[in-house]
Amino acid sequence: INAEYGEPMETKEEVSYEAKCALTTAIAKPLAPKKLSKKLYKCSKAAMKTKAVRRGVKEVCKALRKGEKGFCILAGDVSPIDVISHLPVLCEESKVPYCYVPARSDLGAAIGSNTPCSILLILKGEEYKDKYKECVKGIKELPSIYS
Repeated sequence: INAEYGEPMETKEEVSYEAKCALTTAIAKPLAPKKLSKKLYKCSKAAMKTKAVRRGVKEVCKALRKGEKGFCILAGDVSPIDVISHLPVLCEESKVPYCYVPARSDLGAAIGSNTPCSILLILKGEEYKDKYKECVKGIKELPSIYS
């Protein structure tokens, strides 16, 4: 903060979606397109209001092992990648759809947190069921990494 004027010294400029995609790791597939990413962020914001979100690696792993169902959103710019590299396999074993979004900071901001977030598990809820269904449909339409 600029002490003389009480203003921030630098202002963050908006980084384009394409620039964020360029910074993702090699295993960040399937990567959600820009339109789907916005839908995922809106759904996660709605789910956060009803506390139907599991966030962070530890909490999501625990929820998946206990059999909670929903869909996962992983950040594509996590470093070191070993932190989340086991989660896609865990999602597939639990038959939970998942996809990557380009930035951790956007994922954290979507749920109203100042802290970046590596992974979210969005549980099914009545208040936002239309958004939820739209997101799951969008994730399932993404090209498979095995084809």
